[in-house]
Amino acid sequence: MFGIPGKQAVTITPKAAAQIAKLMAKDSHEGLRIGVKKGGCAGMEYTMEYVKEVNPLDEIVEQDGARVMIAPMAQMFLFGTEVDYETSLLESGFKFRNPNVVDACGCGESIKFDDALSAPK
Repeated sequence: MFGIPGKQAVTITPKAAAQIAKLMAKDSHEGLRIGVKKGGCAGMEYTMEYVKEVNPLDEIVEQDGARVMIAPMAQMFLFGTEVDYETSLLESGFKFRNPNVVDACGCGESIKFDDALSAPK
């Protein structure tokens, strides 16, 4: 696993934990897996998917009944990220506050990492 021993790769806000736990209970999933993939106008995009089976290589973060798995190839990109859940008049959704992002597109759906981090394959 990537990261600092004893330190979780990501933190989950109470609002995000509540939403993830709600989704897990509703559809009987093991949790949500977050990752990154090539795409979007800035070069990379976050991914989120329901997990029915835990990959032993995933890093697992559990908090307040919520379980998030971090895909192995995404761990270095997501280290230090805070996952939040925000609700506004126009939209609701998960938000990522990632200190590794150096640029983002105008719509906020696509991100760019420092060139020192190699892109996942």
